[in-house]
Amino acid sequence: MAKISIIVPVYQAEKQIERCLDSFIKQTKKEQVEIILINDGSKDHSDEIIKKYIKNHPKEKIKYYSKENEGIAKTRNYGLEKANGDYILFVDSDDYIKEQTIEILQPYLEQNIDMIKFKLQRVNEKGEILEKVEGPIFEKKPGKEAFNKLYSTDILLDSPCVYLIKKELFTKNNFRFRGTYHEDFGLIPLLILEANTVVSLSNYLYQYVQAPNSITRNEDYQKTLEKMNDVLNHYDHMIETIKIMDLEKKTKENVKIYYTNAIILKLKELKEEDKEKYIQEIKKRKMDDNIKVRNLKQLIKKIILKINIKFYLKMR
Repeated sequence: MAKISIIVPVYQAEKQIERCLDSFIKQTKKEQVEIILINDGSKDHSDEIIKKYIKNHPKEKIKYYSKENEGIAKTRNYGLEKANGDYILFVDSDDYIKEQTIEILQPYLEQNIDMIKFKLQRVNEKGEILEKVEGPIFEKKPGKEAFNKLYSTDILLDSPCVYLIKKELFTKNNFRFRGTYHEDFGLIPLLILEANTVVSLSNYLYQYVQAPNSITRNEDYQKTLEKMNDVLNHYDHMIETIKIMDLEKKTKENVKIYYTNAIILKLKELKEEDKEKYIQEIKKRKMDDNIKVRNLKQLIKKIILKINIKFYLKMR
């Protein structure tokens, strides 16, 4: 029977961590599950709450580690090193999963599927549904075919929290979160391409909590610039990685389109005086060549992108 490691990076989660852990403990099927908690240098009471929780649930398979603050990417990698499961499930400490999650995913483990994608819904603190995030649904497909199905319509393609992922995919070609901003964007698409089999389910299993204080407010503009640099570096890494992958021409084109669209949209977050610098970085990489003319709309986009990316942004 395949085993699952649930990896939970914990940072300043004293108000949410018990709800998150309860969702694992209450699973309708959990015999093959281990829970791995990594405290990423929290300064609140997360540590004592977790220790008390473990003491109150002595029969549960809970592993707990503490380390200095390094960010979510390195924390997930740390969890991967400690995981003994055949499959990995990532859950953020302020979110939770439905109690039937493992039971619903179990048949796909028995089929030895590499990546099992499920749906996410945004909920409030009371668990009331605010939004169901839709996306393609399909049965078993090769990873490359799955990417071609997902890349243009699934806004959560690169979210690690909506997949159950076979652990060996991370060790193959040493795929890891790279310790940068937007590390999901840099890694998850490559894992999909590497997978032998992928399914995408209709079940809304991940509960993404929208607390009043969870709205992103990036007041540090320097971080915005760093994020832009990182997505460009992820693009460069992707280009080098797909060179050694056995991909058809159309799939390589689709991967480049996916990354290019995401990077161009990031320009909207920049101040006008900084946009020109990054437009030049985009042009230097010849990303305009990635927009393939498969219909009239794409032809118009390509022409505008050749002329001026700022106009392209207005079309989005």
